[in-house]
Amino acid sequence: MNQENFGKFIKEIRKQNNLTQKEFAEKYNVTYQAASKWENGKNMPDMTLIKQMSKDFNISLDNMLEGKNKKNKNHKPLIIALFILLFIIIILLIINKDENFNFKTLSSACDNFNIAGNIAYNDKKSSIYITDIEYCGHKNNKKYQEIECTLYEKNKDMVKKISSDVYQDKSIKLEDYLKTVTLTVPNYQKICKEYNENSLYLEIKAKANNEITSYNVPLSLKKCSTKS
Repeated sequence: MNQENFGKFIKEIRKQNNLTQKEFAEKYNVTYQAASKWENGKNMPDMTLIKQMSKDFNISLDNMLEGKNKKNKNHKPLIIALFILLFIIIILLIINKDENFNFKTLSSACDNFNIAGNIAYNDKKSSIYITDIEYCGHKNNKKYQEIECTLYEKNKDMVKKISSDVYQDKSIKLEDYLKTVTLTVPNYQKICKEYNENSLYLEIKAKANNEITSYNVPLSLKKCSTKS
């Protein structure tokens, strides 16, 4: 293991996570002088600390020891294929022997978010499935302890909560959390043609140190018709 490469690597990790050298040292209960020696390749932390760093920053131990973070293979095509398969399975489960289901795509009407979703419907009921929520606004490296993503329907002055996903765990970036979110409403008691064009929206609330950041994301849905 090359101490100099390791030092450069952990320095890069520290900066990517917006930690000062002092904060990084305090995180691992050492002096900042010790952390400075690590980064300058003059010394190495013991294996227990290296393993903890590997866990904290979600980097494999092999990559930590090699002093480089190999990029994961692009699994996006596989994820898309799994999404399509899962959606088909859900629809088959909820429609039973019903026929003549139509599909409409849900998308974001907000420049800061890309969203993939669908509504499956006939003249009796509808099902909503939203996944692959991507935040593409300004760079946000803040980490949040609590995040809630909620799907609402608004009809005039009436607002109805349809589905929600709540995160309460280790601190996480908003964009990383949103990649894990799936909202499924398998049998919504409302037919698709009853929706207003802008009646569905997502509300995302992220909390960090008692400070709450909120996003309201309208969903675009073209008018439904059982003839389509």
